Amino acid sequence: MDGVTSDNPPGTMDPAALRPLLPSPLEEAADERFTRRGLRLLLKRDDLIHPDLPGNKWRKLEPNLREAAAGADTLVTFGGAYSNHLRATAAAGRLLGFRTVGVVRGEELADRPLNWSLARCAADGMELRFVDRGTYRRKAEPEVVAALAPEGSFVVPEGGSNAAAARGCEALGHELRGVADVVGVACGTGGTLAGLAAGLTGGQRAIGFPVLKGGFLGEEILRLQQEAFGGRRGDWTLDDRFHGGGYAKTSPELESFAADFESRHDLPLERLYVAKMLYGLTTLAEEGAFAPGTTLAAVVTGMP
Repeated sequence: MDGVTSDNPPGTMDPAALRPLLPSPLEEAADERFTRRGLRLLLKRDDLIHPDLPGNKWRKLEPNLREAAAGADTLVTFGGAYSNHLRATAAAGRLLGFRTVGVVRGEELADRPLNWSLARCAADGMELRFVDRGTYRRKAEPEVVAALAPEGSFVVPEGGSNAAAARGCEALGHELRGVADVVGVACGTGGTLAGLAAGLTGGQRAIGFPVLKGGFLGEEILRLQQEAFGGRRGDWTLDDRFHGGGYAKTSPELESFAADFESRHDLPLERLYVAKMLYGLTTLAEEGAFAPGTTLAAVVTGMP
């Protein structure tokens, strides 16, 4: 991904200077699996917000970047070996003049060649620190953070999901007011759904499609909404049938669906999040979960 390297001192550039495309475009997707049931499908193209920080990455990172610019010169965050969030944070650092440190789960990875995702992080100037999985699980503990984060750092949690991120994603809900009855979004750490649901208005509801298995995400979304908004906000549910085996995993059924959707709509699908969400929405439509006349919006949070 190309971008203009910032010449500003660390942390001084306004994130708005990156000129994000907001509100993100909304496109109709004529699909007979929906239309024959009297349903309308719209694609909310958050993947087009910014070439280096697309989709929910921009919406979650932008408020954190504003906080960081108040006094930090280094961004520290966490992720796995193929983390979209690590890549977005590294790109933000390059564009805005922050030093970046990525704490990567899996100490054994330190002795291997960098995969394409971590290589992209390194190319954008991110210092990669590999930690064992036990330490990674304790990444929120103050003593662990203190050992990993240089003095003067601003720490962004895994996936970028915190109260600030949830508030940043509230604008997504605002952009969809009066547009759709039901909004579908893929869920990793829950911050996007927490904010999206809070931004919708009465009569609208959001469905989150977790890309990890385990059934823990509902409590995390409630926690984020409590911290960001003082309590549960909006009408939202989770459907955890479409994770494809877990994070970074797919299934033959998912691959077949994604290839068919790409052919129908000339839209490349990111497999780990977006394809799972669209597979879920399409399955629900075919199960008769939505009344005729319902307008559905699918949030495209990223591209391959």
